[in-house]
Amino acid sequence: MKSGLQQEQASGTAETKRNSFMCFWASSMDRIYNWRVAQSMIFGQPLIFDMSYEKDMSVREVTNAVRQIVLSESCNRRSVDPFHIHFCNFKDNSLYQKEFVKHYREAWGKLLITVTDQCYTEVFPKDKLIYLTADSPKVMKTFDHDKIYIVGSMVDKSIKPGLSLARAKRLGLETAALPLDKYLLWNTGAKNLTLDQMMHILLTLKDTGDWKKALEFVPKRKYCGFVSKPSLFGRTKPNFSTLPKEPPALRTFV
Repeated sequence: MKSGLQQEQASGTAETKRNSFMCFWASSMDRIYNWRVAQSMIFGQPLIFDMSYEKDMSVREVTNAVRQIVLSESCNRRSVDPFHIHFCNFKDNSLYQKEFVKHYREAWGKLLITVTDQCYTEVFPKDKLIYLTADSPKVMKTFDHDKIYIVGSMVDKSIKPGLSLARAKRLGLETAALPLDKYLLWNTGAKNLTLDQMMHILLTLKDTGDWKKALEFVPKRKYCGFVSKPSLFGRTKPNFSTLPKEPPALRTFV
């Protein structure tokens, strides 16, 4: 029989091997992720973050927006087919930049993204650009792999309605809103999503073209089920199988 000391040594050796394997695995996956993102910078579909909203937000709101973009970049980097992320209208020494440096530290200068102070209309053909905004009267039907989507880098709660739509119109750009009402039984409240939720949705659409899968990234508190296919009478019937069996006594809408 092994003594207590031998068992402790064997346990310590197994733990060391386990930790070494996990470090090797994480390092290997990082190399794979970085290779995919590097490939996307050459061959990938661009996705633009419009960094021109700093003056419309408080310091805290800019911090929240940057935190959501950091999550978006991380999600994109781990995707099988990542976007080529562009930060357009990005100014040196801006609050955006200071917050990014806080998050990434020395890795900020090594990110596999394109950062420019130019407007997207100076970088890409206008007929390729689609500005995604909840205020657009046009509803997005399918994901277009030949288009370049623009997302406003802002916290929607702080922005007056129609700001991003007005900006897109001023630049003569096509706009689109996600088809939330078509697929979701929406609760009361604004149809605004965080930037990382938008990234998850766009990546899923890009990979699968499946709206139901993509819209599963919408927080459950914002809707009470998915819309079923239209009935013979042309009306849309709710999918009650997704509804809670008993309504909660109180629900807070955000």
